[in-house]
Amino acid sequence: KNIDNVVPDRLKTDTVTYKKLIAGVLVSLQEKTFEYLHLLDSGKYTHEQIMEVLQFVQKDLLCKNPEVGNLEDSELVLYLKKKLNRPMRVCGMVKNVGEPGGGPFLAYNADGTISLQILESSQIDRKDSAKKEMFDKGTYFNPVDLVCAIRDYKGNKFDLTKYVDKATGFISHKSKNGKELKALELPGLWNGAMSDWNTIFVEVPLSTFNPVKTVNDLLREEHR
Repeated sequence: KNIDNVVPDRLKTDTVTYKKLIAGVLVSLQEKTFEYLHLLDSGKYTHEQIMEVLQFVQKDLLCKNPEVGNLEDSELVLYLKKKLNRPMRVCGMVKNVGEPGGGPFLAYNADGTISLQILESSQIDRKDSAKKEMFDKGTYFNPVDLVCAIRDYKGNKFDLTKYVDKATGFISHKSKNGKELKALELPGLWNGAMSDWNTIFVEVPLSTFNPVKTVNDLLREEHR
């Protein structure tokens, strides 16, 4: 969680409950992922089993590639290994009630796949009316509520720098001493820096999200 999204102990029941829930989703998906990776490593599998793994990648991990139908089984196995053997995160998402920040989207990746990504408003070309409308009409919001798995199926830590999309750096608008500035920012921690992770979104209640974006937010009942 973000350090600004913390509430008094009396309000932490929902937060603890849903953190356990998304952790459970992560463990369940990770166990299945490891099972399939060991199967593919063994070399002892049928075409039907390969199709089962593909369905898992597409439907459970929500990573799709329109070109997989053109691959031979041997090529498909290599593709599936690459997509399965990645860091994984399960992200809680809340209903969008107008808080400033990013949200969950389906995005095209450089390798031609389509997967779930967290995008910030600064990554959207607001001058493109179609893109602006899609962002503004998003029904969910990213409260930064993540549970992450950073070890592979052999127990080794992933080199997380290999899963960064370096092309997702962006220019943001800041101010200092009353002067407007433009800043070139590196890929954000939970968008560009986690771009090539397996990502799953789970809805969590608004009661788990109580941010402090401005001084006035400290006046909210949840922070008293």
